[in-house]
Amino acid sequence: MARRGRIPLSERVYRALQRDLAAGVLVPTERLGEERLAENYGVSRTPVREALARLYADGLLERHPDGLYPYRPRVDELGDLYELRIVLESRGIQRHLEPHTRRHDIAAIEKELDIWQRFRDQPPEPGAELTAADEQFHLTLLAASGNAALTDALNTVYARVRPVRALDMPTPERIAAMTEDHIGIATNLVSGDLDTALRTLHAHLTSSRAHVLTRARRALELTKLAQAVRE
Repeated sequence: MARRGRIPLSERVYRALQRDLAAGVLVPTERLGEERLAENYGVSRTPVREALARLYADGLLERHPDGLYPYRPRVDELGDLYELRIVLESRGIQRHLEPHTRRHDIAAIEKELDIWQRFRDQPPEPGAELTAADEQFHLTLLAASGNAALTDALNTVYARVRPVRALDMPTPERIAAMTEDHIGIATNLVSGDLDTALRTLHAHLTSSRAHVLTRARRALELTKLAQAVRE
């Protein structure tokens, strides 16, 4: 009998794979072989197989003729994922424009507001910590709407776009713009001005979508150019 509170081995492997996929540790162009992964994580192939099945069901892996690989969105899929972000996060605010729903979890939003106001005074460096803080801001706002299913869906979207975001280091200007947008959204939510909060959120996410798509298309063009020349 398993000890109470003990995390099953397959769950631990699942979390480790999920973390390494998000961090780019697992190369997108390399097949995820069970034997190699089992050796890397120091387990048998069974928990690896179970974890891979869950990750495939989550949409974080894709199946090729020779096996499973990390999910890599096409440019149009990347745009679709950002569009889904807009739908999910906008819905979180819209729920509080309806008379039968309670207001946002103000305390959680005020905590995020305080974090980003400090970032305005001391801008963070681009990198994994900034990406995590950005994700946490949006997840907190959505969780504050009281619908856990919306938050779970946004978590899945983040997991699928995180490797792309990890390679796109924002400039100081973009970090400043992100910070001001977050402060504006949170401030309006706290004050109860949900219409303005919704407009600011929509503009913020639309701008992010346009930037990521532009960068992705430019990267593809440069890749094609690199293939056409040699040293």
